[in-house]
Amino acid sequence: MLLTPKRWKFRKQHVKPLSWKSVRWSYISFGDMWLKAVTSWYLSNKQLEAARKVVVRHTRKVWQIRFRVFPNTPITKKWLEMPMGTWKWDVDHYAAAVRKWKIIFEVSWLAEEDARKVLISAWKKLSVRTRVVLKWEVR
Repeated sequence: MLLTPKRWKFRKQHVKPLSWKSVRWSYISFGDMWLKAVTSWYLSNKQLEAARKVVVRHTRKVWQIRFRVFPNTPITKKWLEMPMGTWKWDVDHYAAAVRKWKIIFEVSWLAEEDARKVLISAWKKLSVRTRVVLKWEVR
């Protein structure tokens, strides 16, 4: 099941530029290791679900994972062979705005070498460049 918002106030919204760095979710709060974005881009709900499935498959549920992003931005798409202009079209999918230095998800209760392997395999499913950071490397 893909991640989508249950309710929204306005069904369609403007897509904001991602030019500045993230300050709000750039620190660790729960896990021991985390995946941090190096570039800014929008992650679709399909990409986040694929990364979650990879992590679940590799770790066999002996870990704790926390997603720090949620796809709450509706992305609209025009039909094929339609002229430019007129109005916004139907919602195609939902995306999460990931700015530079934002933590995508955190992992705890897992050995260091296993966690690094799992996070690298999850990174390959995402469309942003990321970096695996350990809690004791920051101090």
